[in-house]
Amino acid sequence: MPPATLKASRGAPYARLVGVGGYRPARVVPNEEILRHIDSSDEWIRSRSGIATRHWAGPEETVAEMAISASGKAIAGAGITARQVDAVVISTVSHFAQTPAVATEIAHRLGTENAAAFDISAACAGFGYGLTVGKGLIVDGSAGHVLVVGVERLSDLTDPTDRSTAFLFGDGAGAVVLGPSLEPALGPTIWGSEGDKADVIGQTVAWNEYQPGQRFPALRQEGQSVFRWAVYEMAKVAQQALDAAGITAQDLDVFIPHQANMRIIDSMVKTLKLPEHVAVARDIEFSGNTSAASIPLAMERMLETGQARSGDTALVIGFGAGLVYAATVVTLP
Repeated sequence: MPPATLKASRGAPYARLVGVGGYRPARVVPNEEILRHIDSSDEWIRSRSGIATRHWAGPEETVAEMAISASGKAIAGAGITARQVDAVVISTVSHFAQTPAVATEIAHRLGTENAAAFDISAACAGFGYGLTVGKGLIVDGSAGHVLVVGVERLSDLTDPTDRSTAFLFGDGAGAVVLGPSLEPALGPTIWGSEGDKADVIGQTVAWNEYQPGQRFPALRQEGQSVFRWAVYEMAKVAQQALDAAGITAQDLDVFIPHQANMRIIDSMVKTLKLPEHVAVARDIEFSGNTSAASIPLAMERMLETGQARSGDTALVIGFGAGLVYAATVVTLP
């Protein structure tokens, strides 16, 4: 008997960003509050990281609540209803229930019509991973619109007495809606992992090793190793993304890197030789490092403040624990 011939799915020729939204918790935490627990100074924190304030979530501002708020704005901006969202992709490392995925709760509460829903864990590269998955679903024909959300409550994983990390992390959610396009609006993704460096960033204690009475697991990192890797390797990845998209730095309007450290951002700008007309996201000053949420949050702020405009060409790159990375060129919604 001859093998069955399967019918191939067929989606849109391309995918594009059609909406963006963000949520920042109400509580603003200045460096002065951080300094109550560590021996440092506001000047030291600013010079080392560029951070002046960050947002920390209150008890009611859960991962799901923040994601829903950001998603509602992105869906409205896309000019669609939640029932038109066919897949919900949530990137987070701070939803502490192993199962079920928080994406299923978010999809339900948004009012989608039984959308596919799942979580991914790719740390600070998670938004780029989500974009790549969403684009594939649309081009494959498995979805017409895909909601991609980066959301974190990293304050829950911050050790306030750790001088090397206490000032770094913030909370928030950033969301985008991907939809069909008749022309390229999302470039090829340059992504990967370097698992030999997995111990550079991680938790102090694994969940299965945590014992009552211990300090709650917190994020730790080898700061100098992370800094060197990001500065010297991620600029190469960013350049590869430009090359893959068939453009040069001169063609860019906007650069939105993961908001990990202001010095890393400035070094990448210099290494990539970005021209002066390119607007650079520096949301870290007010938001800290929000991991998977940092790129869409910075994107929303740039569009709201006029630093960027709909239709601009932007280079985005995320990198973090794993170590993992993802870079691509996008047309802003």
